[in-house]
Amino acid sequence: MMGTTGVVEVSDASFAEEVLGADRAVLVEFTAEWCPPCRQLAPVLAAVADEHRDRLKVVALDVDANPRTTAAYNVHSMPTLVAFRDGEPVKAVVGARSKSRLLKDFAEVL
Repeated sequence: MMGTTGVVEVSDASFAEEVLGADRAVLVEFTAEWCPPCRQLAPVLAAVADEHRDRLKVVALDVDANPRTTAAYNVHSMPTLVAFRDGEPVKAVVGARSKSRLLKDFAEVL
């Protein structure tokens, strides 16, 4: 399901199709409604999703509503950002960051 920001909301049920089966790199934000740094990161992810939509898909997964996927990737802190390529996690970082830092951190994925 496409959010208004260009960031796609995924769930335990849709994760395999939306992330693991994607035709391009995917950046997954493991997030929670109660997480202030997640809210701080939302406009950054929306901008990245918009600017890089041709080669990067940006999705958000609510950890409280989707415990299976959260546990499968051993996520304990929010926000956790995990980049996937060809169905495999290739890089992960924890914590909110500026757009320039995010792009630098994931430059090899883009």
